[in-house]
Amino acid sequence: MNNLNYGVIGNCRTAALISQNGNIEWLCFPDFDSPSIFASLLDREKGGAFGFEVSGDYCITQSYVPHTNILSTQFSSDEGEFVVLDYMPCYRSQDETGHYLPAELYRYIHWIKGKPRFKINYHPAPNYAQGQVILNITPQYIESYCSFDNKDRQYLYASLSLQDIKEKKEIILEKDEFLLLSYNEKVIPIDIEREKIEYCRTLVYWLNWTDRSKKYTLYNDVIERSLLVLKLMSYHNGAVLAALTTSLPEAVGEVRNWDYRFCWLRDASMSIETMFQIGHTGAAKRFMKFIQSTFVSKHDYQIMYGIRGEHQLTEVILDHLSGYKNSKPVRIGNDAYHQKQNDSFGYLMDLIYQYYRLMPGTLDEIEDMWEMVKTILAKVVENWRKPDKGIWEIRGEGQHFVSSKVMCWVALDRGAKIAQMLNKYNYSERWQLEAEKIKKDVMKYGWNKELQSFTQTYNNQAMDSSLLLMEPYGFIEADDIRYHKTVEAVKKALFHKGLMYRYNSKDDFGLPTSAFTICTFWLIRALFVTGHKEEARCLFDEVLKYSNHLGLFSEDIDFETKEQLGNFPQAYSHLALVNTAILFAEEEKRLSFIRP
Repeated sequence: MNNLNYGVIGNCRTAALISQNGNIEWLCFPDFDSPSIFASLLDREKGGAFGFEVSGDYCITQSYVPHTNILSTQFSSDEGEFVVLDYMPCYRSQDETGHYLPAELYRYIHWIKGKPRFKINYHPAPNYAQGQVILNITPQYIESYCSFDNKDRQYLYASLSLQDIKEKKEIILEKDEFLLLSYNEKVIPIDIEREKIEYCRTLVYWLNWTDRSKKYTLYNDVIERSLLVLKLMSYHNGAVLAALTTSLPEAVGEVRNWDYRFCWLRDASMSIETMFQIGHTGAAKRFMKFIQSTFVSKHDYQIMYGIRGEHQLTEVILDHLSGYKNSKPVRIGNDAYHQKQNDSFGYLMDLIYQYYRLMPGTLDEIEDMWEMVKTILAKVVENWRKPDKGIWEIRGEGQHFVSSKVMCWVALDRGAKIAQMLNKYNYSERWQLEAEKIKKDVMKYGWNKELQSFTQTYNNQAMDSSLLLMEPYGFIEADDIRYHKTVEAVKKALFHKGLMYRYNSKDDFGLPTSAFTICTFWLIRALFVTGHKEEARCLFDEVLKYSNHLGLFSEDIDFETKEQLGNFPQAYSHLALVNTAILFAEEEKRLSFIRP
């Protein structure tokens, strides 16, 4: 059922996707958005992979080392047993000022019993598998690079014979061994003792990180795994990626294939707000610094940026790759950076409001942030009446999306609250008045009397899952009859075979055909707050079954087969999963106080 059965490892610099059989099938070096070295995920023939070949009588199981992002793949048969522990070093530097996050990946092969046998498949295909691969073997390492670009090199170190690896000879395991793939040539000796130190430091880092998360009596494991995934998708400078991959299709064989290795203001703000609620204030601080450095210094605005704050994200098609399950095209870069999406400001301002309320920084930080607030709200006042592309980045004509208007209201509402906190009453009053204008506008043009529901845009009768967000962001109360009727209408139109469409009206690529994972979580919340708690809980438990074998979610799910589709893992899906799980955990806690 679920073809995206990959584990994910990383260190807030880059990440790898590792199949259930222990094959690395996606890895970009040295950073998340760098060209891939292994991409068999996007082309089985050319893409390149790095794994273990064992005979058919081996049973292979996979799990995470509890409370960490270290992946364990266990190989067992009558002849022997071993486990491969995959991780990227990640821990505080010895001087405590920063973190050690090298572009390298360790594969610690832990012997358990017997004399297990395997071959190593090492097939790097640097630079998105463009050009010829050159492999040089030296006494210390196997060096690889692409004929197109000999500056980008990779170095494979091992305690095993490099010749045996290169020639794919059978290896009999009798003790612990290791493999290290590094973007840099190492300047210190690499041996098994060094590898064990790196493993222990990384293990302790993840255990400490998880320990700082708030704990819940219900769904704690689910919440914890999602938080670990969200952490993996945070670049060390504070930027948050939408997903770790590019061009995994929303529907197999179709063309909705995009590069998600960038920082969308909307997705990132929602992810950080979730992390913030669970106790990870450091993530919020880093994200704020990232936003200020990319946004304020230049006083312009985009819906998304590169992970280092790049403004140009030119989209290019890689024609030589066949695509995931032959779903072309494979794209790198994302042209959506040109788009106007007025809703983005609302999510960001909601986060800035939480920042002011719960963790104000030094005076200069507060003042820097206040300048940013004024800049953002000037944009909102200027733009909210104009059409835009909406939350789903529909690549056609701009429209008056209700969710965009609602989030512009959120931006002004939160800005007014911040202004009040800072005793800037003239700003507070002005923004509150503007927010009221938006609310009146939405109530007048967004509400359809005939349908008795809010609609996707001012001039269509389509339903849209984003309408469900009116309540959690405070635009409308959960007990308002208009919200109840909208939830009913949205569910009736978009709920199909246990999952939700984003919308099911035609866009510039035709009719959507897959479920959008986050939207089902939004519906669960809407059902919960409108009094259908039992139905919400049953639906939540059902959706959890559609995760992969490690509890990870992609962007989309096939309505029929429940196969995961779209880029993976998806920040959107995991942040919504956490927020929804917390609803039930908090409710359980509340009821336990009431019970005699």
